Amino acid sequence: MMLNRLRVIASLLCLILMLNLDGSYLRAAESDKKETLDVLFIGNSYTARHKLAQVVKQMAEAGNPGLTLNPTTVIYGGRRLVDHWNLGSQNYVKLHELTRAEQEQTVASLKEAAKDPKNRYAKGALARHRKLLKDFESQRTKWDVVVLQSYRDDLDGKDSLYARYAPKYAALAKAQGARVILYETTPKTQNATALKKSPDSKEVLKKARAIAALAKQIDASAAPMSLAGLHCQTERPDMTLRFVNDAHLNQTMAYLTACCLYAALFDRSPEGLPVDSITDIRFLNKTERDKDRDGNPIKKTFSAKDRADLQRIAWKSYQQFKQLRDAS
Repeated sequence: MMLNRLRVIASLLCLILMLNLDGSYLRAAESDKKETLDVLFIGNSYTARHKLAQVVKQMAEAGNPGLTLNPTTVIYGGRRLVDHWNLGSQNYVKLHELTRAEQEQTVASLKEAAKDPKNRYAKGALARHRKLLKDFESQRTKWDVVVLQSYRDDLDGKDSLYARYAPKYAALAKAQGARVILYETTPKTQNATALKKSPDSKEVLKKARAIAALAKQIDASAAPMSLAGLHCQTERPDMTLRFVNDAHLNQTMAYLTACCLYAALFDRSPEGLPVDSITDIRFLNKTERDKDRDGNPIKKTFSAKDRADLQRIAWKSYQQFKQLRDAS
């Protein structure tokens, strides 16, 4: 009897020591819990290039030990949110509650659309949705975050197609408790060569304010790439943001974008993140797969200064965006 009591007392003493009288044991146990973040990216090649979603995953997990970010992408080259809607991408946003009947209707609609030779994306969308229908229950996901990419559909402010369709997707996302991030692309203002004079900020700020107003309307955050590009061009005019022989964002702009998405995901600065390289997915030609479309190394590793500047500019741009959103 006495031995059993001593064992109980010893166990209690051990527990008290583990708690360290201030709950440190409980905090340690909580920190060991594995967190996951399921993120859906809807966009085109501006999301596909450099495997942007995977870069965001690297940054997110580097900046949040114990976190696993699970990115899913729905991508059609050159397509806008309105095109995605016509291709049934909204079904992926509402996977948690999508019915088989709804998916069958989408497949039937795309089957008809694919008969039109001018509708060159319907065939690919049909294959995607048939696969979803086949593996219907196994693909159910309740998203934590939905990222909506713009592409030349955000130039007309509140009258733009982006401003009309982002709220449609946002409503589906928020119905399941997901946050929305607007990924604003800026193909018109990305520079292919180093700048010799400061860029004109008037149109950039006009566009940024429109995105901020939209974000406030639908309670969203944003990767404000018009602002980020402007600040980069102003503070680091030696940097280029797009390829010379390819109209897409280059490795530098892709890195800056990933940093802005990190800021939007966590409302926290990307400064100090160790991720220091970006690799494009399109190479120069069949025999030079290690070079990008401009003939430079397809993988770009940033110097400590360049990495720090890009991370700082991303955070500065995100903070400015929040001020514009609050003022809308």
